[in-house]
Amino acid sequence: MTAVQDERSPVRTAPDPSPGPLSERLKHTFGAPVRALREAPRRPLLAVSALALLSLVVYAVVRHFVHTSMVDMIVYRAEGAAVANGTDLYALRVTEWNLPATYPPFAAMLFVPTTWFPVSFLRVAITLGNLGLLALLTHLSFKLVGWPRRELRPLGVILVTGCGVWLEPVFTTLRYGQINLALACLILWDLTRPDARRSKGMAIGIAAGLKLTPGLFAVYLLLTGRIRAAFVAGLTFLGTFLIGAVALPDATWGFWTKYLYDSSRVGKTQIVDNQSLRGAFARLLHTADPGTLATLASGTAALAGLFVAAWAARSSRWLPRAEAWGVCCAAVTAVLISPISWTHHWVWCVPVLVLLAAEASAEHARPAAVRKVRWRAAFWATLLAFFSFAMWAAKPQGPAVLHMGPLRQLPTSVYPWVGLCFLLAAAIRIRARRRAGGAPVVRLPGQRDGGPGAAHERQQAPAAR
Repeated sequence: MTAVQDERSPVRTAPDPSPGPLSERLKHTFGAPVRALREAPRRPLLAVSALALLSLVVYAVVRHFVHTSMVDMIVYRAEGAAVANGTDLYALRVTEWNLPATYPPFAAMLFVPTTWFPVSFLRVAITLGNLGLLALLTHLSFKLVGWPRRELRPLGVILVTGCGVWLEPVFTTLRYGQINLALACLILWDLTRPDARRSKGMAIGIAAGLKLTPGLFAVYLLLTGRIRAAFVAGLTFLGTFLIGAVALPDATWGFWTKYLYDSSRVGKTQIVDNQSLRGAFARLLHTADPGTLATLASGTAALAGLFVAAWAARSSRWLPRAEAWGVCCAAVTAVLISPISWTHHWVWCVPVLVLLAAEASAEHARPAAVRKVRWRAAFWATLLAFFSFAMWAAKPQGPAVLHMGPLRQLPTSVYPWVGLCFLLAAAIRIRARRRAGGAPVVRLPGQRDGGPGAAHERQQAPAAR
């Protein structure tokens, strides 16, 4: 099969083997990384491992000299302590910034085990845990995209885990001790499972119970025809609410009737840390409250983003990696439309970059006569945006954030721009593939008609891409 023909064929995930005894499934799961490493090419594996190790050593040195407060981890630990001690969860204020609890009561209940260990131990344990979650997120991203070849995936996981710490959203997640990587892994693990699994949607419901934004993925499941999984996600989320209501009735009442709607508890909308559409509009309009215009823009982005995500997922007949495009569009939509999306919420850059790398690889494998550079350019531009730390380099001090000129605002809202461009590129990609689905065969330069084997040897290329 030629590279062009392979590009025209939808990427399909191999069906899961039939479930066996629990012991066999556990043995298969925990033995998979060892088998994958054995199958990986030896010299590239050693080279990639050395590069990843060097990157992590440099990261450890930089981390030592940069103020790494892990402030969010301290807030999580305080929330767990409030639950364990029976104090008012949403009255607490910790650290020099007087940070409050902002997650639902169910999340605070899961933070209780952090109170069993000193902060010094938690700093190391959560950092190592997040590195493990980055490796898992990379593996799940490869599984979602269906790229690269199976024997090369261990190399990709090691490389991204070692060098991915320099992606700004990942770097900031590690610096603050955030749970973003855990939420992304829960969601992506659920979405890469077979649709026939009765429990599909449960992990998304748990993620939404911890932090409400992942609930958008239940809407994505609903729009893409996976009704049962969407209802499982909804019912699981309801279960997290009931657990919180039974265990912490006062905190649950306060959260759902008052604290959820108080955006001042989360942070200031206009600061560059907020990389949502609403934050970008606040800076653009030079106001701390962008009001109706930002709300309309976010609503429009929500409708458009979900439409493109569902359109992608339902276009598997024409679009390679259709599910990956759908999931990434839903993820980008979620962080765009949230009132506040801190930079570390954009850890979804990992699957987005894997998807763009897969498109660039397929593009590079085409015959030279039809090869283009658009996806390679898109990949490198997106990679540069997430490696750039642009919003911090251009960060104004204090009230100056509301008095920036248009050019200075470009780097301070780099992620919303990247997200909008990604959704636009997805829509163009889907439309082109659908139009090319019934296109006539295009003769490549240098081909001749006739001859006994001409029909078999002819390379096919869609008229439009």
